[in-house]
Amino acid sequence: MRALTENEVREAFVNATPDELRIIALPLDFVLADWDHLDFLAWRDPRTRGRGYIVTEHQGQPTGVVLRAAEGQSRARSAMCNLCHTMQPGDQVSLFTARRAGDAGEHGDTIGTYICADMSCHETVRLAAPLAPSEIRASVDRKIDGTKRRTEEFVSRVLDSAEVSR
Repeated sequence: MRALTENEVREAFVNATPDELRIIALPLDFVLADWDHLDFLAWRDPRTRGRGYIVTEHQGQPTGVVLRAAEGQSRARSAMCNLCHTMQPGDQVSLFTARRAGDAGEHGDTIGTYICADMSCHETVRLAAPLAPSEIRASVDRKIDGTKRRTEEFVSRVLDSAEVSR
């Protein structure tokens, strides 16, 4: 991913209201980001409970999505993140929803997916060994590529209705 400035990150969000854009808190280590090794930028808002963000490249442009984490804890013993395909204890995976971009989002249309609660998918897939015995043993490069592709697909689904109405 190419290096982004704070303003570029803020301008990348496609499903944020002006008020949400104003209060977005970038990750505390944003200035230390190693952009050459980031496939996408994902973080939990350090100031606003239950909010997360993903910024990735979509059609060559930085594109960001504001996410809301579901309230409460999962009762499942284990769960799989839909981005990094890593099995985790149930309380370490959360349902995140994103308001769709454009008119659909303004009318309350959302999509959701299960993501690592701390949004550390980027680091998790770089671990050499699977975290659970039931995981498919894929190469680290394949896991990285898959995570990047699934993240871009999720962002594309948030954009789907906005691109059709343009």
